[in-house]
Amino acid sequence: MSLYDVRRDYSGDALPQDLTSFEPWKFFTDWLDAAIAADEVEPNAMLLATIGADGRPRSRVVLLKETSQNGLVFFTHYTSPKGEELAANPVASATFWWPGLMRQVRAVGAVTKLTRQENETYFAKRPRASQLGAWASRQSTPIVSHDDLLEAAAQASERFEGKDVPCPPEWGGYRIDVDEFEFWQGQSGRLHDRVLARRNVDGWSAIHIQP
Repeated sequence: MSLYDVRRDYSGDALPQDLTSFEPWKFFTDWLDAAIAADEVEPNAMLLATIGADGRPRSRVVLLKETSQNGLVFFTHYTSPKGEELAANPVASATFWWPGLMRQVRAVGAVTKLTRQENETYFAKRPRASQLGAWASRQSTPIVSHDDLLEAAAQASERFEGKDVPCPPEWGGYRIDVDEFEFWQGQSGRLHDRVLARRNVDGWSAIHIQP
């Protein structure tokens, strides 16, 4: 199947030309706020790329649940493939794509686990169905059919009937300590606007790079 003719032209606001006082975290949160205001589908979705012990990269979409200058936070099963890959190589890249705004952000950094208290605090805020799902699913392990998963969810519901659902011990969060951002703004004629920001001992430095 040829996709040579599948294309669209871009047009967007230019990125700042003067990067002397560029603050990547503020710029990121401003863009995230704009994506939420523009009603982008799942504006907090990010493509998380990890590298396993075998040296092979793998990626999947997860949801950003907290952002601050301390990093980007997401949650998953620690025993999942991504958890095993992060244990082997505790670094990750997260890419945000907001097509309506013609914008992309890439964030890279070292990854650490959240504390048990942080995990339990967030888990308690989740919808009950999501809490039960965390107990029902053994993420990425084989099942015969989807009915098996529904049965496991029903068993979890019965187990915790009339009780608060506790956070499973193998479920929790990670924080990406971002030391590199790339901001991409689509422009006409494929002359896209890009800014690369990297953290150093003095703070952050930013440069323009070609598309």
